[in-house]
Amino acid sequence: MIVPIELLNTKTIKYDITIDSLPDLNFDTKVVIVTNPTVAGYHLEAFLEKVHAKALHVVTVPDGEQYKTMETVEEILDQLFIHKLDRKSLLIALGGGVIGDMTGFTASIYQRGIGFVQVPTTLLSQVDASVGGKTGVNNKYGKNLIGAFYQPKAVYIDPAFLRTLPPREFAAGVAEIIKMAVMFDKAYFDFLERADLEDETALKEVIKRSVELKAEVVNQDEKEAGIRAVLNYGHTFGHVIENETNYTTYLHGEAVAIGMVMANRLAVKLGLMKEEDAGKVASLLEKFNLPTVYTIKDVDDFYEHFFLDKKSADNKIKFILPKGIGDHTVLQEIDEAIVKSVLAEFGEK
Repeated sequence: MIVPIELLNTKTIKYDITIDSLPDLNFDTKVVIVTNPTVAGYHLEAFLEKVHAKALHVVTVPDGEQYKTMETVEEILDQLFIHKLDRKSLLIALGGGVIGDMTGFTASIYQRGIGFVQVPTTLLSQVDASVGGKTGVNNKYGKNLIGAFYQPKAVYIDPAFLRTLPPREFAAGVAEIIKMAVMFDKAYFDFLERADLEDETALKEVIKRSVELKAEVVNQDEKEAGIRAVLNYGHTFGHVIENETNYTTYLHGEAVAIGMVMANRLAVKLGLMKEEDAGKVASLLEKFNLPTVYTIKDVDDFYEHFFLDKKSADNKIKFILPKGIGDHTVLQEIDEAIVKSVLAEFGEK
């Protein structure tokens, strides 16, 4: 199936997200595939049979969120210069969200911008990270604070890649799926409560619906000036957790899962969500073996980290919160004492 991206604020940016078996990819230019050793070990040989170009090169970078840095981008750039890519050349991101983010960012800055294609191999990247053109890297101050909105030329989602995915990585993708359902679609949430994602038909339906929801949002708001910020439900808290644990303890989706639980506690405190609904979200996360517990060692320090979030402005923290299940709100005027009282619930006992 095809899900189109057509940004409403421009008539020039259109591309398709294809959800199906990977087709042959033919390019009349130089192409560099960016991947990591894990993905390459499983998929590179078969993938190379599908890609045809004037010249084809592979750049392999280390695997892991801790390598999503400017230093790694410099390594990729070095290879692009060595292989003499020009402005008509193309990058292909073969991997999960880390590879997609770094490849897209590299494409955005190499010779002021060349094309790139997303071939996501994890569930998280298939349903979220590869769709919508967010690219970037982390630094010591936080996650994705250096980057660009830069749309790919195409996205190819082949569910067959998921057969080699470790259980934790699969669950991390489910966290982003649950995020979409809580924010936008109660019927979808109800479906997930019943769904067996080991069933291939159900899994394809979930990928399709998640991509449709993401595409609807991106088409309205490419650069997160409005509704797209809602996609960061769970992320404001989750990014602080990732930063506190040096990106080594939790996968991104795992941190987001905990972040959703924290956001829900705040929503309950503000009367936006019933305890029962917060419990349903936590139960669904736990159904897919996602963490829902985290111990905050220093509430004040955790709170201060919120101000490094990209959504915060004018010294105000923007919180994306659920209104029940299937609806959302964005608040910027929450009293510090209320937020800290929620954080204290997750503090050391």
